[in-house]
Amino acid sequence: MQILSLIWGILSLLGAFVAFMPCLGSLNWINIPFSGIGLIISIVAAVTGDTSEPKGKAIAGIILCGLAILIGAIRLIVGFGVV
Repeated sequence: MQILSLIWGILSLLGAFVAFMPCLGSLNWINIPFSGIGLIISIVAAVTGDTSEPKGKAIAGIILCGLAILIGAIRLIVGFGVV
């Protein structure tokens, strides 16, 4: 589950960078919910599981998904996607 959250975080951050390009800002309307689902999966992966196993991948997924949501929201606000 931790590997899934890390991969989901990487994909959401890549989607945020693609949507940051000119004329592609509307992709943030798809990327922000995608990142939100990844954030939920990452939190579940960090909370559950074996206690002896390190949680680094899940925490990285949380950070990446949160960063993708933040970048997407700022891009929508600056580009007047949210009025």
